[in-house]
Amino acid sequence: MKKTTLLLLAIAISFGFGFSFKTILTKQLSNKTKTGKVTGIGGVFFKCKDPMKLKEWYKTNLGLPTNEYGVMFEWRQGSDTTNKGLTQWSPFPETTKYFAPSTKDFMINYRVENMEELVGQLKKAGVTIADTVENTDYGKFVHIIDLEGNKVELWEPKE
Repeated sequence: MKKTTLLLLAIAISFGFGFSFKTILTKQLSNKTKTGKVTGIGGVFFKCKDPMKLKEWYKTNLGLPTNEYGVMFEWRQGSDTTNKGLTQWSPFPETTKYFAPSTKDFMINYRVENMEELVGQLKKAGVTIADTVENTDYGKFVHIIDLEGNKVELWEPKE
């Protein structure tokens, strides 16, 4: 009986220390200033001759659940399965000006965190910021131009 009590007491103390340690570390990490960074791909946008026809082809042949914008892929983050993420796939008319000033037929949208910090870092690095940060119902957006003239969309989703 005494061994069982001592064993349970040791387990309880170990659990208490572990919980306290995790709480302290979590607070220390959350108090640090987050730097802006890319966390994933938010979308793939590309030009094509007939977006409606192409969306229908993908729906029929690959089973994509297309809508007027393309497809919104929903996924769960591995580290926090309660946190939903979205990735957009969208064909655009080949005449679209949305990718301008880039002359490329595609644009990648990257999910980011701490948009303001990231934009500040990019400005300091001499990266061309194509517009100002826009706040929408879906989060914050800004466009940059990469080294080869590709327009890149940065998106900080609303949590």
